Order: sequence, then C-alpha cells, then structure tokens
Amino acid sequence: MKIGLYFGSFNPIHVGHLIIASHVLSNTSLDELWFVVSPQNPFKKHSTLLNEQHRLNLVRAAIEGEKKLRASNVEFKLPKPSYTIDTLTYLAEKYPQHIFSIIMGSDSFQNIEKWKNYQQLLQNHELLIYKRPGYDINKYIGNNIKELNAPLLQISSTHIRELIRKKQSIRYLVTDVVKEMIENNGYYQSALENPPE
Repeated sequence: MKIGLYFGSFNPIHVGHLIIASHVLSNTSLDELWFVVSPQNPFKKHSTLLNEQHRLNLVRAAIEGEKKLRASNVEFKLPKPSYTIDTLTYLAEKYPQHIFSIIMGSDSFQNIEKWKNYQQLLQNHELLIYKRPGYDINKYIGNNIKELNAPLLQISSTHIRELIRKKQSIRYLVTDVVKEMIENNGYYQSALENPPE
C-alpha cells in the first residue's frame, strides 16, 4: 500500500488538519494516511505540548470511523527528539510491503535543509506538499515532489489553546468529540501549557 505520513504535534488536532488529510487522500494515489503524533518536535518547545498519549487519543477520537485514516504512535517508541528520517527508516524495516510518502506544508518545506539527512528524504521518498500563504515551493523541485492546492483555513493549535485558556468557545474549530474530551479532561487550561510561542 501507499501510505502518506502526516507528521505533527497535533496539539490539539483540529478541523484544518482533517480537511488537509481528506484533500490529500482525494487528490493522490495514497491508500491510507497516517497521523504520526510527534512526542517531541525538535523545533518546538517541549513545555507547550500536552502529554503525547492524550494527543494521540484526541487524534484517534477525531478520525474514528474513517477507514483510510489512522493514528500512529510509532515515534513514541523511538529515541527523542524524533527525526523524520529515523522514523521512515524504522517504518521501512517494519512494513517493507508499504511505500511511504511525507505530507507537509510549504512552510515546513522551507526549513527542509535543517532536517536530519534531508537529502536522503528528498531522494528516497515522495513529498506531498500543500501550499501555505507566503511560502512558495521553489527549491528542490523534482520527480519526488508533488505540490497540492489544499484548502487552507486560518486555524492553529496555538490559537485553540489560547481560546481554551481564556475560557472561550472552540466549537467548529475541532470535532465535537475532541471538544468534549478536551473539556472533560481539563486539557490546556493551565497557563503552564500555554506559554508564548
């Protein structure tokens, strides 16, 4: 199978993530898309992250019933911080029958040279890049890079966390089940979980 790996903190997962995932599946030859929940992004402050298991549970709840979507905790088992190339090496060994592609925004692609062994990534894996305003895809254009015009909503996990801290509504920004889980468990309510980014 062809699997698209959508890496992220998903802190928390919101409808923007789900819309991108749906668009990628509809406009590529992928058989499945896996949300790879990152326990610790090398470019993000660890203190801003909700517990990794809680974030994974939110992703699982958000995509329940979707046959082509899956939540993956593969990076929980790997050394931290997690690097995409190490995750791909592990997945290729564990699932040799699958072909893995990487899904990312054009903003992340701008930083590709900072990624560990990025040349190996570009050479050995298809990159499915959805455009973000102000970030053009103008380097490393080659056979392994596909540009997608996914619908973009101005929704961010940072903004959602800030709304929660201010006790304002996050309805329509996340799925109903995710909203309910966040509220019932008191996620993101303390200032410690919401330092300036």
